[in-house]
Amino acid sequence: MTATTGAGRPGTGARQPVLSMTGINKRFGAVQALTDVSFSVAAGEVVALVGDNGAGKSTLVKVMSGAGPADSGQILFQGRQVSIPSPSASQGLGIATVFQDLALCDNLDVVGNLFLGSELTVGGVALDEAEMEKRSWELLRTLAAKIPSVRIPVASLSGGQRQTVAISRSLLGNPKVVILDEPTAALGVAQTAQVLNLVERLRDRGLAVILISHNMADVQAVADRVVVLRLGRNAGEFDARQVSTTDLVAAITGASDNVVAERAAREHRAAPGGRYEGTIQ
Repeated sequence: MTATTGAGRPGTGARQPVLSMTGINKRFGAVQALTDVSFSVAAGEVVALVGDNGAGKSTLVKVMSGAGPADSGQILFQGRQVSIPSPSASQGLGIATVFQDLALCDNLDVVGNLFLGSELTVGGVALDEAEMEKRSWELLRTLAAKIPSVRIPVASLSGGQRQTVAISRSLLGNPKVVILDEPTAALGVAQTAQVLNLVERLRDRGLAVILISHNMADVQAVADRVVVLRLGRNAGEFDARQVSTTDLVAAITGASDNVVAERAAREHRAAPGGRYEGTIQ
């Protein structure tokens, strides 16, 4: 299928990519998970990465996050060639990943989860609870997050609120790129709207956002571009505002390949003196 690329939402089309990947290959034993995959995202842009199960989305996210380095290919971050051999290297560059399981501690409150592993201390000994609480409120207000209190256990929060805490935690390191893996999975309508509003606020803050989702309505609601993977390869790139759900599903499933082939056959047969004798593959 011929990829269709749009300019995205106003102001996103001509920007220099923050993260750019070309020719990415990844193999697991006899399985070629990624083959010559290209991907890019710019500041102030939401790029959705979609595909069926086994399309290579999770593998590409692992390459970005350092959880599964690529076997070959080029990665540019802010125009500079880099390698991402580990999660710490990814975080050091400015790439934050919020995985689908969120990795929150239910027994800790919001403050405890936000600063888990990076607690603020007084004199290097006692926890600076007051400062951590202050910064937690500042961050949540910046994102217009609807959290009733930063001192309640995360276990008592709704799915959308838990997702908000996980995304907020990723911002403490001032990342340039935020990767969201299925952020609206298993959420209700109201909670999904809350998370999608948060995604838009991340874009408004000038962050490059990568959204992995199976929900085409969510993708078209907030994304600027949609990149489709199929069987570990690029299968199309679309302007999210112009592409239809039908076209996206066709690219994901490979149905569009048959459509293109059939159209080519009809055009060949319709040409003057044309008589198609080949086989459409």
